[in-house]
Amino acid sequence: MSGFFSKLFGSKKKNDGGSDIESLVSEKMDQLIDKGQFELSYTIRLETDKDEPQLVVELEGADEPLLKDREGAMIDALQLFLKRVIQHNFPEDKTNVQIDCNGYREESSAALVELAEKLKGIALEKGKSVYFRALPPKDRKIIHQHLANDSRVRSRSIGEGLYKKIKIYPVKSNEASVEKSTVD
Repeated sequence: MSGFFSKLFGSKKKNDGGSDIESLVSEKMDQLIDKGQFELSYTIRLETDKDEPQLVVELEGADEPLLKDREGAMIDALQLFLKRVIQHNFPEDKTNVQIDCNGYREESSAALVELAEKLKGIALEKGKSVYFRALPPKDRKIIHQHLANDSRVRSRSIGEGLYKKIKIYPVKSNEASVEKSTVD
């Protein structure tokens, strides 16, 4: 089985720095674009402003709609593949990979926040719980973090498995007063 993984991910290498990872990602991106016959180009940049370094791959070209289709499933798949390639080749390295296509991730996050605001307004207006459709963890995190900034509502994930619904509900008046007294 190791022959299969070596063919898919490449052979393990020692990490002498970020340039090795960048060249590995570049090599795999070239292979993916070539084998998939995509009309895409990419740029790679290394960001180190967080605790862990992050490699950002920005894609552009005529096949952008294929990448953005089905809520960015192809972007997510490419990102997961590259993460696994790095983990396989550099098991000790903690470099994260993020793939984006012409600002798609930011647009997607903004749309989720906008919908969360709308549902928050409905929950506050009616005084009842409202539910957000089943979402993957990365999208739920965006919504939960956004709603955490408003003390009038709470949110929680409901369901089993990877895709869960989000329940948005108004805070009861006695719950809000208890929270204020514990904060003060």
